[in-house]
Amino acid sequence: MRLWSLHPALLDAKGLVALWREGLLAQAVLAGATRGYRHHPQLVRFRAHPMPLTAIAAYLHAVADEAEARSYRFDRAKLPPRESVAPIEVSEGQLAHEFAHLLRKLEQRDPARAARLSGTAPLPHPLMRVVPGPVAEWEVGR
Repeated sequence: MRLWSLHPALLDAKGLVALWREGLLAQAVLAGATRGYRHHPQLVRFRAHPMPLTAIAAYLHAVADEAEARSYRFDRAKLPPRESVAPIEVSEGQLAHEFAHLLRKLEQRDPARAARLSGTAPLPHPLMRVVPGPVAEWEVGR
């Protein structure tokens, strides 16, 4: 499971679809609707949020917004209504780490997209607020 701190616009089609599916799984985990992935490190920041289910829903609405901008059809009926929610902090180090990880993936899957993004600054997901700091403690393989 990878719940990117990066803006969904940076992802290729395969990555965007995977993010949607993994985000829906995360929503189910946070709602207590599944046994698997309950201790997945990517969920730490959502669990720490004062409104975890509202936060994951806001996160997924932004993913669905990007999908719609690309004329994809993600089923928003799987989400509760959009609500205003406090942002989740993401460190500059975490954002840079994820961006480098994404570029490595894109070099294999979508070299043209990787080339376009290379040398640009990583954009955060709309739910994220960038703060100074290193790679997150929960990040596997730091």
